[in-house]
Amino acid sequence: MAIYLPELSAHDVSFPPLHRALSNPDGLLAMGGDLSPSRLISAYSQAIFPWFSESDPLLWWSPSQRAIFAPDTLKLNRTLKKQLKRYQLHFSVNTAFAQVMAHCAAPRAKQPGTWILPEMQQAYQQLHLQGHAHSIEVWQQDTLVGGLYGVLVGNLFCGESMFNLLPDTAKLALVALQYHLQQVAPGWIDCQMPNPFLLQLGAQSLPRADYVSLLHRSAAQQIPASHWQAGSLILELTNA
Repeated sequence: MAIYLPELSAHDVSFPPLHRALSNPDGLLAMGGDLSPSRLISAYSQAIFPWFSESDPLLWWSPSQRAIFAPDTLKLNRTLKKQLKRYQLHFSVNTAFAQVMAHCAAPRAKQPGTWILPEMQQAYQQLHLQGHAHSIEVWQQDTLVGGLYGVLVGNLFCGESMFNLLPDTAKLALVALQYHLQQVAPGWIDCQMPNPFLLQLGAQSLPRADYVSLLHRSAAQQIPASHWQAGSLILELTNA
């Protein structure tokens, strides 16, 4: 069955209203436009994000259900504490954004392709340079072994992707992110579409309308730029 989508103008960063998003495939809203910082910021502020494969046009989504980690959801449980000690891991913020994106884009065992195409990497690195996109890194000595990146809207962190090269380092990056957020904010994390992995970690599925309300409340509460200054992140073992 043919799908007809609104095509975005190259000169206008506005989007169609969310109620026009398709139900099959869930959340597909529009196509075209570009990945300029102004359009990406406009998208995230309206509960929209880009997601497309190499053979696809530029596609924009706002799914009917969002995967959300509520404040105090992510903790260092016994298993994660053991991994943290076993591998002698340490954490940082915004010290290796491009490397994190490159690792997230690398082919995976059950996913040989990637949606984090070179143009996506370039676009989000521009957002990072402008202070809108951030990364959490997990290190074993001087080797990057896990991490995540995403876009900040007010005090809501919109996660894009994560990776691990050692067991549980992606989970540890999520814990470190929420810990870092909760030093200055409630600690809400959006992980876009629900999946079994996220739900197992404690994410909840939030209807689009509720997510939009959360987004609007969060957008009005800014996190100081100094909180995202590149440097070490100390994750206390007492976080349990």
